[in-house]
Amino acid sequence: MPRLKEAQIGGLFLAACRAELAALKPGNVHVHAGGHGMEVAQFEMSAEAAAPWVAARGEKVGTRVLRAVEASFAAAGCNTNLGILLLCAPLAAAAEMTLEAGLRDRLRAVLASLDATDAAAAYAAIRRARPGGLGAAPEQDIAVPPTIGLIEAMNLAADRDRIAFNYSTGFADIFEFGLPELRRARAEAHDDQLAITTLDMAYLAQFPDSHIVRKHGEFVANEVRREAQALSPFWRPVAQRNTLPKLRDFDADLKRRSVNPGTTADLVVATIFAASICDALGPATAP
Repeated sequence: MPRLKEAQIGGLFLAACRAELAALKPGNVHVHAGGHGMEVAQFEMSAEAAAPWVAARGEKVGTRVLRAVEASFAAAGCNTNLGILLLCAPLAAAAEMTLEAGLRDRLRAVLASLDATDAAAAYAAIRRARPGGLGAAPEQDIAVPPTIGLIEAMNLAADRDRIAFNYSTGFADIFEFGLPELRRARAEAHDDQLAITTLDMAYLAQFPDSHIVRKHGEFVANEVRREAQALSPFWRPVAQRNTLPKLRDFDADLKRRSVNPGTTADLVVATIFAASICDALGPATAP
């Protein structure tokens, strides 16, 4: 029954964050350009600060998220990674399990174990991060302590938030879309950065980004999705070095419009992290 050690998990998380930052991802912060008042260095510092808490052996998922958010704020002074932490903490908990099953089945077991304590910690983490455009919810609003478990709370938000949707579906976006897309791109791309750019554009073209929805509305989110689809000749089957200038133009245009596909970036990091966990655990535990 393979399992990963705490240091391995922390290292894989940090590597996933760095790999995502090294690739061009239109509208988000990366090594080619900052954006939205933030720079790459802030994301690097927050990833380093968060990694020990994401990988903290035996800690509850909610505690990992809350402590990692606190550590990230102390290091970077702003919210750089709330969505990343919400997605990666359960994957980290699954990686340390001694369960003879694939990663997704391990993850389902982690999600099934989440309780009101996890919900209270996750709510506290969200209040600390203060993500843009959050608004108010008719039930179990983030401004007050929850009275239900974390999965029940995520179910209430699943129709308007992609991270909540993934909690409700056993991380369907990652296992059913992102991992196959990343593996295909890695098999065809000249380097891993181009494969990750391809993954990012694929997510952007597949789903309306829920961070854009919160801040700008559904029309703008769907408009960005259509723009990503229209650019598919520049990233299908994979992005190429000679097609990056067109994607850089898209990146600059989104930033001029103050449009930040933050949920897409979160999904990219979590997909890279999940892929690296599967590789480390070995083929017997692949989903």
